[in-house]
Amino acid sequence: MSDNNDYLRTGEGDFRLRADVLALMLKGAGYAALFCVAVGFLLWAIYGIGLLLPEQSKEADDPTPFSYIETVEDTTVV
Repeated sequence: MSDNNDYLRTGEGDFRLRADVLALMLKGAGYAALFCVAVGFLLWAIYGIGLLLPEQSKEADDPTPFSYIETVEDTTVV
């Protein structure tokens, strides 16, 4: 008679396994959410530091202007 009121089906044998798996999945989702919030906070902090920089630093020339140029050796086949 008590099985008729078992709406959550806690009397089944695999209930504990399902509950543990669900708890582990929720724990992993919580860790992932915490990681995403931490990365977002880090990006926000870098953006905030960039806003504090003077305008002259944003308009300055590149300190290494030739760093993007690849050196190609000129070889001539005769």
